[in-house]
Amino acid sequence: MKGPSLGVRLVVLTVLSIVLMVVDARFDALKPLRAQLGLLVAPLYTAAEMPVRAWQSVTELATSRAQLIAENERLRAEALLTQRKLQKLATLTEQNVRLRELLNSSSLVDERVLVAELIGVDPNPFTQRILLDKGEVDGVFLGQPVLDATGLMGQVVEVLPHSARVLLITDASHSLPVQINRNGLRAIAAGTGRNEWLELRFVGDTADVREGDIVVSSGLGQRFPAGYPVGRVQSVIRHPAQSFAEVRVTPSAQLNRSRYLLLVFSPESGYGDVLPALELRADDAAGAAADEPPSTEAPASDAESEGSGNAD
Repeated sequence: MKGPSLGVRLVVLTVLSIVLMVVDARFDALKPLRAQLGLLVAPLYTAAEMPVRAWQSVTELATSRAQLIAENERLRAEALLTQRKLQKLATLTEQNVRLRELLNSSSLVDERVLVAELIGVDPNPFTQRILLDKGEVDGVFLGQPVLDATGLMGQVVEVLPHSARVLLITDASHSLPVQINRNGLRAIAAGTGRNEWLELRFVGDTADVREGDIVVSSGLGQRFPAGYPVGRVQSVIRHPAQSFAEVRVTPSAQLNRSRYLLLVFSPESGYGDVLPALELRADDAAGAAADEPPSTEAPASDAESEGSGNAD
């Protein structure tokens, strides 16, 4: 016995589907059935979505890792830049302190001064020389005294158009007349080739020299003005068999640390061929220098040159 044909079955199923849709839309009679069917179909949906969810998880994990690595590198770069800025700020702070000390020391001297910056150090270990950024165009001349914020450093031994070479007081070939500030005892401070100390020569074995005595320039050599601090007596060794005592002096100037220095223009050391128009780089010094116009002519005589120095 044959059943209904395929066409009849299709028509019956179509009509049944239409009837079910109309009944579900109008009377809500099939909602419990639809809910039960939803429970049965839900696992199928979950199983179908698992590959998609797994791929999304892997993609998000890889993206998050790449983002974390990029952000970590960015934060490292920012930390390095911040550290560099902090180091630069610390350097600028120290330079500001040193410049203030230098300008304060320049206000204590009567001579005209010019601020210079150290731009080079002689690499020869047997020579104590430095290079400054001021030269002939700035009025620098041979033999000009150089000091820092704490004491005498040396003198100019070579003048170039835009720079000058300075021989430090600790150079083995350098010596200058000094005196003990406490009692006026005169001596010669000679360099030893080392920044740590100087030697006082020709100091008698019975001379009144003590540890801690302040040594200043005497001005007798017609090169360095009198009264500049040179150092402090570190040790006094007296030998019974020798006529002179061995006296070591610690320099007052920070020979291996100072970066900004003062070039001194004084009547004792001479102004060179032309007296430059100099101004102290400080507000108080600028006010003092404004009262007198700068001289641009060579002094006609020693008396005129001395008078200009006293006026400053």
